This record gives sequence, C-alpha cells and structure tokens, in this order.
Amino acid sequence: MTLTKRIIPCLDVKDGRVVKGLHFESIKDAGDPVELAQKYSNEGADELVFLDITASNEQRKTINDLVCKVAQVIDIPFTVGGGINSLEDARNILLSGADKVAINTGAIKNPSLITLLAELFGRQCIVVAIDAKRNYDIQKDKNIFSENGKQFWFQVFIYGGKEATGIDVIKWAQKTQLLGAGELLVTSIDKDGTGDGYDILLNQEITHSVSIPVIASGGCGKSQDMVDVFEKSNVDAALAASIFHYETLGVNGVKAYLKERKIPVRL
Repeated sequence: MTLTKRIIPCLDVKDGRVVKGLHFESIKDAGDPVELAQKYSNEGADELVFLDITASNEQRKTINDLVCKVAQVIDIPFTVGGGINSLEDARNILLSGADKVAINTGAIKNPSLITLLAELFGRQCIVVAIDAKRNYDIQKDKNIFSENGKQFWFQVFIYGGKEATGIDVIKWAQKTQLLGAGELLVTSIDKDGTGDGYDILLNQEITHSVSIPVIASGGCGKSQDMVDVFEKSNVDAALAASIFHYETLGVNGVKAYLKERKIPVRL
C-alpha cells in the first residue's frame, strides 16, 4: 500500500501574527493565524504546524490562548512548537488543543525531555524540530558531504536559528529517534524563505539515517519543489509557508498538481 504524502502549511507566529522571513531573518507580516488556519483546513491541508518562532529566544512560553483559538477553527492534526522546555509546557499545549508538540531548543538543552514526553503522551505526539545549516569548517567527528566542490557538514541551530550548537544534524536525528521522537521536522536555514526549492541533500541524508517520518521544510516556492523533494528523497511530508500565505497557490491547487505528477496525496 502506498502511503499518501502530507502537505502541511506552516504558521510562523511572532507577537500574535503570522510572519515570514529569509534565512530566519528579515521578518515580515503574513496575516492572522486564526484566519489562515481556518482557510488551510478548509482547503484540504493534511495537517497544520504552528511555531511561535521567538518563544525560545525570548525565553517565554508559546501563546496558549492563540493555540486554543486556532484549534477551535480546524479539524486536522495540529502541531505546536516554540518555547516548550518541560512536561508542563507540553501538557499545556496539548490541553489547549494541539495534537502534537514540536520541541527543538528544549530537546537540545535536555534530551531526556524527548523520552519523558514520549512515555507520557505517546511517540506519535512528539515531533523533534531540527534547524539545520551547512558548516564549511570541517571537523573529523562530523558526517562530511560534498557539493559543488565544497565539503561541509550540517549543524543544528537553536533559539530560532540564532545559536549554533556544534551538533551534527545526522547524529542528532538518529539520537532523537532512539530517545523516543515520533517524527522529525527538518528545516533548512540555508533554504528558508528563498523559494528556490527544498534542500534535497539534507532530506536524503536524514531519511536514510532514521526510520521515523520526516517533514521537509525550508525553501518551497512552487508546487514542483514538492514534487522534487518527494521524488528525490523519502520524506513523508512537505511543509511550506510563503506559497500558501501570499496566495501564490492554494492547498487544493498544490495537491492537484502533485496528483497529476503521480505523487500520492489525499484530495
């Protein structure tokens, strides 16, 4: 049986508004999160991801009341991340209406949090978000790749892309699976906001290294970018923001395009 590929709009939220940037910088407004969530749910999105992108950096909690409002207007699975550092944080998000929690900085700071949450809420509720960026400073203990004649490794970033960790993305992905992650949301900082396609190499290497579902994120500018990432890597889902927020394409239009090109999607 062929599993259908999921199409997931993403709401990056700052100060209660949906925003979009380039390489995690140059943030600009994209709309109201509740209105956009309802629109995407009605258009046939398979899931929705809500990321409070400055919560960790500002060391505060995700806005629970806004999560509640979004949950009330959609009928699709809903993942929420941003500033989740404890069992209490995760429980509050789930009680506010989320189906899954996404943890990034909190997981790096306290890896045992992944196991704790997976044991309490079930692996299917726990998404580990990994923000990845190429590092051309070669180090012996890293997974080294080559592209356009240059060697590099993928480094994990935290605090909304503001802080490098020195951690190898491939090794971290494998560790999160062992710790209990049910799914990975892998965002390419190099590709974020560029609209020139997903980081195929990054997604190929991640999906080769783990057996849990992987969501590709960062760089989608057109429907063909989703076709490419599905055909060239084994990702289970493609996440996008700009092409949906700015009316470039509706979710239905993207899915119809994918279906025509033999990508299995739920219409």
